[in-house]
Amino acid sequence: MQRPENSEQSNVSNNVQSDMSTQGFSYNDERLTALAEQVLDYARTRGATACETDVSEGYGQAVTVRKGEVETIEYNRDKGLGVTVYVGQQRGHASTSDFSAEALRAAVDAAISIARLTAADPFAGLPDPALLAREPRDLDLFHPWEISVEQSIEMARECEAAAFRVSPEIRNSEGATIATHSAHFVSANSLGFMGGFSTSRHSLSCAVIAGEGDQMQRDDWYSSKRDWRELADPAAVGDYAARRALSRVGAVRMPTCTVPVLFEAPLACGLLGNFVYAASGGSLYRKSSFLLDSLGEQIFAPGVRISERPHMPKGMGSTPFDDDGVATHEREVVKKGVLQGYFLGTYSARKLGMQTTGNAGGAHNLIMHGGKRDFDAMLKHMGRGLLVTEVLGQGVNYVTGDYSRGAAGYWVENGEIVCPIQEITIAGNLRDMFRGIVDVGADTMIRGSKQSGSILIDAMRIAGE
Repeated sequence: MQRPENSEQSNVSNNVQSDMSTQGFSYNDERLTALAEQVLDYARTRGATACETDVSEGYGQAVTVRKGEVETIEYNRDKGLGVTVYVGQQRGHASTSDFSAEALRAAVDAAISIARLTAADPFAGLPDPALLAREPRDLDLFHPWEISVEQSIEMARECEAAAFRVSPEIRNSEGATIATHSAHFVSANSLGFMGGFSTSRHSLSCAVIAGEGDQMQRDDWYSSKRDWRELADPAAVGDYAARRALSRVGAVRMPTCTVPVLFEAPLACGLLGNFVYAASGGSLYRKSSFLLDSLGEQIFAPGVRISERPHMPKGMGSTPFDDDGVATHEREVVKKGVLQGYFLGTYSARKLGMQTTGNAGGAHNLIMHGGKRDFDAMLKHMGRGLLVTEVLGQGVNYVTGDYSRGAAGYWVENGEIVCPIQEITIAGNLRDMFRGIVDVGADTMIRGSKQSGSILIDAMRIAGE
């Protein structure tokens, strides 16, 4: 089965975007900026020694078609303002969805009251002013999609119909969905930082059921992009979802064993997420991570390289600054398997006696660099083992690194898929799994802010019959 390809087809000043950002919004950028300034000014008069605020607005729609009929049509429009104040090193936070002057003052007053009742925290406070983002940067993140409900319905029907055309064995559908969302925000603090931009996110997805009785199998596929023109063809998404579901019909359990495991690219992005969580400041200063005190250590196989690219045009995780207003920078997080840096915001960095890495709010476009082997070549490279295409449950202990997840996939012999597998558990330890990475495929996929090809791990315990 070949994955559907994507079709080929935000200025920040004071870091605040101004062009196109009023399209579809109730508030323009100037109004959001004025609200932020109003909050900062009032907080100052109320005795706050420092203050930061975020003002945002978003809107979107989602249409779902199931078995050719419209199942749901959803609209959303929301706005909100959050304010954090500091009285010395006492911190208070409040929020409101009401932008009236009275409501903004009430939110600031509430935050001040909370701060005065809160114990002083020596690590609390705004970032170092020298680290704040100061230069405008357009990352091409805003591509609004003015698609009508009628057009969405037609597209969703096309997607689902393509799935049913694949085979009469496609018995049922959970539906096809077309969703679009646009948002903009302004973030500001009393150090003089004022930044914001507009973003868009669009997706189409399809989930179907193949087989019948005890042999019913479900699978899905989706495409998600900043620019709607780059979404995969709806028919291709439906077709691929159906072929994935069909390939799982006749799934069996397998004997308990220890074998190589190939994580399909979307699940490989999940493993990257496990790494980010373990290497993030909150986990580290709470001493709840197996990667504590691991800087400079070999935590991955020597061939592994992981980069952070926060300024990729149209990237799902792209941003010129983090949630603290700190400027983001490209960096090598893992080089030749050695951990070069954690994921730290201002607060967690201070707790650890380190400097922020511009990761308040998470990682920004984390890339696991792949080799030269495509997916078929990765199967050949594994030879005999388990291809995992779905994992279930949580099953990750970040203190010890123990990893145990329900799973489904395919048994592979001589580099060829033999049969679908279900109702198994895969188990290992993340530290051993990371060091046991044999290869990363060239079949790169983007899932949210993570990007990776399939990942081949030398050995994991499979609990089956």
